[in-house]
Amino acid sequence: MGGAHSHSHSHSHGHSHGAGGHSHAPADFGRAFAIGIVLNSAFVIVEATYGFLSGSMALVADAGHNLSDVLALMLAWGASVAAKKPASPRYTYGFKSSTILAALANAMLLAIAIGAILFETMHRILEPAPVEGMTMVVVAGIGIAINTFTALMFMRGRKNDLNIRGAFLHMAADALVSLGVVIAGVVILYTGQIWIDPVTSLIIVAVIAWGTWGLAKDSIKLGLHAVPENVDETKVRAFLAKCEGVSEVHDLHIWPMSTTETALTVHLVVPNGHPGDSFLHSISHKLEHEFGINHSTIQIERERDCATSGC
Repeated sequence: MGGAHSHSHSHSHGHSHGAGGHSHAPADFGRAFAIGIVLNSAFVIVEATYGFLSGSMALVADAGHNLSDVLALMLAWGASVAAKKPASPRYTYGFKSSTILAALANAMLLAIAIGAILFETMHRILEPAPVEGMTMVVVAGIGIAINTFTALMFMRGRKNDLNIRGAFLHMAADALVSLGVVIAGVVILYTGQIWIDPVTSLIIVAVIAWGTWGLAKDSIKLGLHAVPENVDETKVRAFLAKCEGVSEVHDLHIWPMSTTETALTVHLVVPNGHPGDSFLHSISHKLEHEFGINHSTIQIERERDCATSGC
């Protein structure tokens, strides 16, 4: 029983940041966030103004969507900067989890935007008003260009960071919504059917709601420390069980430290005793490069301790 409680923690490879590591996001996307915020803030003012002047609820709805996206970009940028702050005795992980909180806050902002737009749209359906189709076409056309440009700036980081993915999806959805407003404006110009405008606004609300549900679901999972979608717990467990000398794997925990970094703790039962630091470094290296797990802590035991972990 003498070696049953030996502890070994491997961090030398677990704390390096490979492709997709969060330490790169602020440096790579700080400029994209700044440009996106400035462009979209200016466009929100223009679109909302012309929306009210032309009587188009579709333009007002799109402006509301864009405003929520500006706030979302601000939150995501702030969180990515906070995630770079070093750890402290109180916050031993630093502020990495702020990126998860930002993703959840973004979903809440979108939900509020949906309620406000839906209220105004229903009012417009009950009390129809004249709509200037050409204004809709021109203003929304500008929106397509701005949103497409902004989305392209975030395209390359969307697979590795929920915040970046959220920014990309927001901008891409905005471009599609603006396209819908252009089409609605053209139809109104040729048919004079003003009911098309509030119906288009309802479609915009549906698009926002769909994106909001996905973002909220993913951010809640991260907040509850669920295993990230890109990590297969079964495959990780199988990999650890096949490591030389390992007879059992238990107390395996995999959780997100941020929207880009994943941590793991595990107990490996090695009857022949501690296999050495090179063994631990090799496992950490493979966990990072094959499974995207950046931070790994591995405890070696000669036999399982049923008193503390259960059997």
